[in-house]
Amino acid sequence: MGRRLRIGLLAFALVAVLANGCGGSSSSNGEAAKSAAAVFTDARHAALGATSVHVAGALTLSGSPLSLDLVLAQRMGKGTMSESGLSFQIIRIGNAAYIKGSDAFLKQFAGAAAAQLFHDKWLKGSVATGSLRALAPLTDLTTFFKGALGNHGKLVNEGETDFQGQKAVAIKDTKDGSTLYVAASGTSYPLGARQGKSKSSVTFDHWNDSVSISAPKGAIDIGKLGG
Repeated sequence: MGRRLRIGLLAFALVAVLANGCGGSSSSNGEAAKSAAAVFTDARHAALGATSVHVAGALTLSGSPLSLDLVLAQRMGKGTMSESGLSFQIIRIGNAAYIKGSDAFLKQFAGAAAAQLFHDKWLKGSVATGSLRALAPLTDLTTFFKGALGNHGKLVNEGETDFQGQKAVAIKDTKDGSTLYVAASGTSYPLGARQGKSKSSVTFDHWNDSVSISAPKGAIDIGKLGG
């Protein structure tokens, strides 16, 4: 009898924990009832106050298709990118950036000889100056979201919806047709975005996860290469 009672109480406690967990995650944070501008501001504030985030998806940048799968922190980041099918790995620590491109990537941007010379090797450069400077906005959490959640047209709150299984508030930019999805429960983090009429979309998740990023060994400093 005592054993059955203990098991029963344990089961009851487990159900209570699960119920509270579900209730906490599904309770509204009030964003759906706010103006579009207020939701956008809340999302931007939450994103810029975070310590890390995982960004993944595909979009069009200056007419070129870009796919990315990155973990971003403050002046740190790591992951992979692909522009027009040409892929490379990237690590950023402070102003130092390390890239390891596919043979196709190296051949396109540095020539056939360089592709052979730097095959499967990490290259080191600076995101403050030089050829890798363009990667700076994509490898730092603060800079990324200041750009992504910067200028916009007239915003419209389209109400609560579902974004990849999560309750979200859809904020549409009537200027370019893009939609930002903001968490409708808990902290008002951006959950993702879709570009206009295209199928391109980016997701934001794993907010504030612990991030460990280290420099690859044996990287070749391109700043010390001649030519």
